[in-house]
Amino acid sequence: MNSKMREDAFERPDVAIVGELNPDLILYGLPKELPEEREVLASGFSLTLGSSSAILAHNLSLLGSSVTFSSRIGCDAMGEMCCQKLREAGVEVERVVRSASGASTGITLILPLTSTRRILTYPGAMFEMGIEDFDLDYLATAKHFHLSSLFLHRKLSPHIPELFKEMKRRGLTTSLDTNDDPEGKWGGVLSDVLPLVDVLLCTEDELEKIAKGGAAVEHVAAEVPLLIVKRGARGASAYTEGRRIDLPSLRVEVMDSVGAGDTFDAGFLHQWVRKADLETCLAYGNLAGGLSVTRSGGIEAFSDSSYRQSFFQRHWRENTLVP
Repeated sequence: MNSKMREDAFERPDVAIVGELNPDLILYGLPKELPEEREVLASGFSLTLGSSSAILAHNLSLLGSSVTFSSRIGCDAMGEMCCQKLREAGVEVERVVRSASGASTGITLILPLTSTRRILTYPGAMFEMGIEDFDLDYLATAKHFHLSSLFLHRKLSPHIPELFKEMKRRGLTTSLDTNDDPEGKWGGVLSDVLPLVDVLLCTEDELEKIAKGGAAVEHVAAEVPLLIVKRGARGASAYTEGRRIDLPSLRVEVMDSVGAGDTFDAGFLHQWVRKADLETCLAYGNLAGGLSVTRSGGIEAFSDSSYRQSFFQRHWRENTLVP
């Protein structure tokens, strides 16, 4: 794509994303119990693009949506690697800010174990990201605004409702994927931002924590126009206007579930911003998430264009849907 075509493509992006940007270091083949004071050997590793928002942006762009990404990184090789991965996928990253304070780009260490995983994150420059880092006029040129990892934005947190309110005032639709709360509080800014969210995307576990032990679906569905619950191997559900829609997941061999939920978001939003019906949006989310788990890391299956295209063609036909 030449520079003029690229400018035209991003005159009005489909989706503007704000979120964290860091690599994932994934170590494979570890035992479930990790003993202290012993050197434990992994069978393999992957250093790749990580973070919920960046995996979403990368894979959403490769699905064919125009995506702009706003974040904060350090002036280091890890941050540049992440930006380069996004550029290669067609994501506009010119508004990613480099920290002048000396803070480095964050990193996440993921240890996939037998039936679960451990996730350790060094936040780095993401904790410095504030409202002043964003070009609100540019964000507002998009059709849709999305924020990931609500609880990882320490400096930005008090301004997140303001950010959502401004995007809605300017006519954008909005979505949020809270991801986990490392402090386990599930409060603060959450209650203020939910009334400003058009689409809330969460896992079953996150849904329970958002509802704080109440009747989870009823409580949260009353707060947002559209609630999407990701159920992993059991597919996904949509709740809106008193209706519930369930769709099963694809039957595929799971190699690595890292980034599968973020990739579901990519598939869902790719169709949703095009005003597809909810069944199609859910099916496309399941399709994208199904592709993601067949290779290691959150972006590897999508980065292989021939593999991605053949997978989509095969499984879209199997689900008797028309893309």
